[in-house]
Amino acid sequence: MKKLLSLIITVTFVNLLIAQDTEKGDKKSNEILDRLTKKTEAYKTITAEFAYIMKNADAGIDEKTEGTLFVKGDKYRLLIAGQVVICDGITTWTYIKDADEVQINSVENSEESITPNKLLTSYNKDYKSKFVKETFQYGTTVNVIDLTPAEGKSFSSIRVIIDKAKDQLLEITIFDKNGSTYSYIINKFAPDTAIDDSQFTFNKSEFPGAEVVDMR
Repeated sequence: MKKLLSLIITVTFVNLLIAQDTEKGDKKSNEILDRLTKKTEAYKTITAEFAYIMKNADAGIDEKTEGTLFVKGDKYRLLIAGQVVICDGITTWTYIKDADEVQINSVENSEESITPNKLLTSYNKDYKSKFVKETFQYGTTVNVIDLTPAEGKSFSSIRVIIDKAKDQLLEITIFDKNGSTYSYIINKFAPDTAIDDSQFTFNKSEFPGAEVVDMR
């Protein structure tokens, strides 16, 4: 489950956050997402603390865990469920505590590659955005937007909740076709905080005794 969780976090969460087609989406949702993107692109660094919740009523699954993400350009460090994922923009190191193992992979350099820098700044023509409503949630007024993917995806829709006043992401929920939902709730969002570059470089002394498996 934890290996799957890392995959979900680093792929689904990062790649799908506000992917949309400005030609297909309605005007209001496009404007909201554009503001969110422009504001986020201006940040030099981002630190986010979030809750990850997975539910599937039929399977009796209701799991919650906490995570922290540090982002600086294409570099990131993710702490989640006994895992540490470190990326310097070229190489990714994933430490799995239960296995006491570090897996090394290369970052794909293509339009299809996924990095947290694309978290709030990338568009993808495979998705259509729709403004759902303005409501009160998390102690503030929010905009709710749905993203509908093109055919061939394993999920049916994505719901994004954005703080109206701050143009800041508060929650994203992915609705899987198998009945599962994956929610990411941002509890703390701190832009432009000082983050040392050493956070994005693998240091074996941090994980003494761990087996290093090079999968490149």
